[in-house]
Amino acid sequence: MSTIENHARPRLVRGVRLRWDDLRKLHWLLIPEGALQLNSTAAAILALCNGERTLNAIAAELQKQYQGENVVEDVRHLLSRISKRGLLIVEGIEPEPLPPTEKSNFSSGADLN
Repeated sequence: MSTIENHARPRLVRGVRLRWDDLRKLHWLLIPEGALQLNSTAAAILALCNGERTLNAIAAELQKQYQGENVVEDVRHLLSRISKRGLLIVEGIEPEPLPPTEKSNFSSGADLN
C-alpha cells in the first residue's frame, strides 16, 4: 500500500473494535480472527480514526497529549502497519486481503506494540 497522505481520513474496517480490558489493564484491538494487544499510544491513535479526522488532525490531537518531534510520521507509520494487516480503510479504499499464510499472525493475544 502507498504512503498514507496527510489529508487521508482513516477508519477501522467493519468488525474491528478497540477494547480496554479493565481487569488486565490492557488495550486490545478485537478483530474477526482474534485480538491484538496495543500499547496506550497505538490505542490513542486508533481511537481517533473515525473516518472524519485527517492524519494531520489525529497527529495534532496526539501532540497535545504526548511529547515528540515526529508525531505525524509516527502516526503514519502505525496506520500503515494496521492498514497492511487489512484492518484500516483510508479514504474508502478497501484494504488489501492478506495471503492465507499471514492470517495465522492474528492469533489471540498477538502483540502490536
